[in-house]
Amino acid sequence: MAFEPPRRLVRALGETAPDGDDWLEKLPEAARQAVALRELTVERVQVPGGRSSMVVLVRRADGTPAVLKLAPPRARPESERAALAHWGGVGAVQLLEPFVTEGVLLLERLHPDLSVRSLPEAKALLEAAGTLRRLWVEPPAEDGAHRFESVAERTGRQAEAMRATASADAELVPLVDAALAARAELLAAPPEHRLLHGTFRQSKVLSGERMPWLAVGPDPVVGECAFDLARLVRDRVEDLIAQPSGPATTRRRVKRLAQSLDVDQERLRGWTLFRAVESGVRAHRVGRRQDAELLLEFAGWL
Repeated sequence: MAFEPPRRLVRALGETAPDGDDWLEKLPEAARQAVALRELTVERVQVPGGRSSMVVLVRRADGTPAVLKLAPPRARPESERAALAHWGGVGAVQLLEPFVTEGVLLLERLHPDLSVRSLPEAKALLEAAGTLRRLWVEPPAEDGAHRFESVAERTGRQAEAMRATASADAELVPLVDAALAARAELLAAPPEHRLLHGTFRQSKVLSGERMPWLAVGPDPVVGECAFDLARLVRDRVEDLIAQPSGPATTRRRVKRLAQSLDVDQERLRGWTLFRAVESGVRAHRVGRRQDAELLLEFAGWL
């Protein structure tokens, strides 16, 4: 079988490596080797797939359905592996193999085309929040086999990129300044130290057989729960922007999610602001102007 990388993946990796990416060139052969090593039968490559990895639907030698996931180093697949192993299938997709091949994960098969995003909005938020709560556990000991990045470290890198982009576009400066000020205040006294999903949203929660809903695709980080929940606040942002009541709906969503998960409302608002501005500035930087406009308008409501 020809393992052709999905177009969405090629475009996304091109945004972060505009001069080319040898991982993409090696991907078909890496997939063939991973399949042969595990004696898998390939069904198909999942399309459109994600923006940071290639997902292949496979069956194991005993006929069990599974997913083979291949990701480049910049997507931190070894961090994902460590988090999934720590969660042990509680709230998240389960690892299916004990041995390690760099950049390759064999996972339980969920229903790849059925996420909580398919539910009505209120129900989707409820199910997503319930799934997220199960992931917020104590991280592994620091002397373990893998050290997770902290919220301070990740957002520090992002802050530098935001400053650099804003320095070339004065229109971005007010929102970037507000986001960076919020970050500084939030990092001064983080209330907890939990293992977080890192990139949680409705489309990251898929239907399964073992559990009704399970999280996939973490980019794990250690820090406070409000940081994780912040990305969920802006789900379906295009719908929020289209509503005349968008700003009021957003404020109600912040309040409802904060209360349902016992998170401080102001801290959730602050991290939502930072993460929306960071995503908007990043979209602006790589030329996704429509996404940037939506995200920055949303950030202005917070």
